[in-house]
Amino acid sequence: MRWAVAALIACMAQPVWSLSCLRPDIARDYAFAATSDDRFIIVKGQLSFDESALPKRNPDIYERPSPETEVTAWFDGYSLTPEGFVRRFERDVLLHVVCLGQWCGGTEPGQHLAFLKQEDTRFVIRLGPCGGMVYRDPSEAIEAKVIQCINGGQCVPEDQSD
Repeated sequence: MRWAVAALIACMAQPVWSLSCLRPDIARDYAFAATSDDRFIIVKGQLSFDESALPKRNPDIYERPSPETEVTAWFDGYSLTPEGFVRRFERDVLLHVVCLGQWCGGTEPGQHLAFLKQEDTRFVIRLGPCGGMVYRDPSEAIEAKVIQCINGGQCVPEDQSD
């Protein structure tokens, strides 16, 4: 009995938080970008940046990282047109990383399909704790779906396809 009480007290001593995120969905992201007042472009290619500049993900809730961090990155790839990813896109982009408590957005250098928000003359990839409008190592199915979306084909988010 004592061990049960001790276990209960130990559990109560830690804050119980959970982060509930929607599963990534390229059609949902496309619909958001298409109906937004903001301007987005969709790119696919190699994202390079210094990983050490990202906020440290620390499970210790008492050492919270900064709520927002900006990291300069380089994107070398192509932007989406109705013909596919054929328009050359090679330039600096900004990673805008958001943290909520101990949960932070992030990614790794490598192949990405991403929605870049244009802010004046810069392009921004927003990375939140639940991801963002970015797909690391995108599958052929994700690429095909977004091309279908831009061409006016069926573009229904998975959670609405029933």
